[in-house]
Amino acid sequence: MVAEPRPVGVCVRCPAGSERGSGTLLVVGLVAGLAFCLVVVLSVSAVATAAGRAASAADLAALAAADAARGLAPGEPCTVAAQTAARNGAGLAQCHRSGTGGVVVDVRTNIPLGPGLSWLAPLGVEATGRSRAGPPTTAWTPPG
Repeated sequence: MVAEPRPVGVCVRCPAGSERGSGTLLVVGLVAGLAFCLVVVLSVSAVATAAGRAASAADLAALAAADAARGLAPGEPCTVAAQTAARNGAGLAQCHRSGTGGVVVDVRTNIPLGPGLSWLAPLGVEATGRSRAGPPTTAWTPPG
């Protein structure tokens, strides 16, 4: 008795409509889904980090500018704010003095989102921070 040759790549013992190879596709789908989730989490963390840096730079720039406006530090307040923002990796987008004698300073800073999201830079997407600093409007009195 001569055995018939088996067709190449066909499972002889598998019933018709078999799910042979479906495990590979399932694993590929799971890996792709996990990779996508990882990219989303890393992108959100990069945005949060940039927002924190922008807020910190704005706070420091406003405090430095308020000191200059009150005469506690040398220099023109908005120039001092720009220098302080630059030292903290941010750009000064806006500086406005107000209050009696211009001692209250409003500052807005911008920071790029980071190397992983640099493709958003041409679209004008940046993290921004805003801060205001100056002397209190009324003297502080302890409670009670």
